Amino acid sequence: MAIDSTTRPTTTAGEPLGVPRLSTRDKLVLFVLCAAQFMVALDFSVLNVALPGLGSDLGMSRSALQWAVTAFALPSGGFLLLFGRIGDLYGRRRLFLAGLALFGAASLLATLAWDPASFLAGRALQGLGAAAIVPTGMSLLTTTFPEGPARDRALGISGTLLSLGFTVGMIAGGVLTDTLGWRSTMALLAVFAVIVLPLAPGLLPESRTPERPRLDVPGAVTVTTGLLSLIYALSTAADHGFGRADVIAALIAGLLLLAAFTAIESRSAAPLVSLPMLRRRTVAWGNVGGLVTFSMMSTVIFALTLYLQEVLHLSAFETGLVFGVQGVLSAVAGTLAARVIGRFGARRTLVGSLAGQGALVAALLLLNAHTWSVWLATAAVSLASMCHLGAIVSYGLTVTSGVPDEEQGLATGLVTSTQQVGLTVGIPLLGVLATTSGDLLAGVHTVLALDAVIVLAAAVLVGLGLRPARSGV
Repeated sequence: MAIDSTTRPTTTAGEPLGVPRLSTRDKLVLFVLCAAQFMVALDFSVLNVALPGLGSDLGMSRSALQWAVTAFALPSGGFLLLFGRIGDLYGRRRLFLAGLALFGAASLLATLAWDPASFLAGRALQGLGAAAIVPTGMSLLTTTFPEGPARDRALGISGTLLSLGFTVGMIAGGVLTDTLGWRSTMALLAVFAVIVLPLAPGLLPESRTPERPRLDVPGAVTVTTGLLSLIYALSTAADHGFGRADVIAALIAGLLLLAAFTAIESRSAAPLVSLPMLRRRTVAWGNVGGLVTFSMMSTVIFALTLYLQEVLHLSAFETGLVFGVQGVLSAVAGTLAARVIGRFGARRTLVGSLAGQGALVAALLLLNAHTWSVWLATAAVSLASMCHLGAIVSYGLTVTSGVPDEEQGLATGLVTSTQQVGLTVGIPLLGVLATTSGDLLAGVHTVLALDAVIVLAAAVLVGLGLRPARSGV
């Protein structure tokens, strides 16, 4: 029987549960899974501030530097659903370990890169490894920790490290690039893989569906190529705008391929994505909340980075300190998320977190060119990130609650696809308004205003969409 994610977790006797203590082995399993997720999150941001030095060293033009990010984003987002399903069918632990090994080897290749082609090959292979690590890691977490407070706490820690990894990457990237050079950012990722990979085989149980249906090859081809097309279009548009012919062609192709994927899945005997699962209110609206919180928060960070450095003229180190405060408060929010969900339920936590994130982003509209604004920026973005963290944990719990173990890979594949797509689409859709504005401060204000409206509207829609049915079903 599915558990309604809007209710408070209870014991079998119906009594409220507190936050449970994890055994030593549980903690080690959680460490391995969260360290891998942290490593992937770190990869999203650690290279950003290193791009100028990297381009100079490898002879890459400014226009070519976008591929340092796109080469990772394409496979990491495009292959998530496929790898999540392969893990379901053939072994999540096996694919997780393979992804870790590939990620580590690819990070080493990127570290030692001798020309642009070898570096971009390393980045693409990193993205492919990440596409295997993220959905299988989430599936292993949700199948290892039973639904209820134990899973709430595990997801809280995982969500904290995911958010913290992105923030730490921004700070660590600047420090490492200034002291050791851009190659050290890639070497850091290789070190993470070397630490995690030997621990994983002895700790993680194998996990797969009891049946072995055939892989939905037509669905896999259409959804993967469709996602690749959309991610390419949005990543390229972030630097060159939506007017380019290849961007328009990729957007159209991506939408057509995803429409074809939907038609294929409706007729497939063993679909890659179960359409009845997508019709679950918790899965559909939970993912809407996740998409909005990820895409809009990444846009805020992008806009504030421009504002702090180009309007207030803060150094990279000083900007890193602002986001360092954000990271600390995100970590605090992660430790509290399970308790908040246990008290108010995942639905209320998700809706409240989105509302809080939107309201605090709206407060950033008071920023101006005076130096005191740095304090407002620090406080508002840090508190907004706490709400963002609450939304991350509660949307992941909302989507996966009540889903059978044999379909956890599908559910977590949707969760992680939402994460990756959210991180990819926010900046191209809104961030470009800041970079193309003649008045940067006015452009930042436009981005923040639209961002706040979208998040607040999502809070209302998700609240209505997840409202418990009167029939009690």
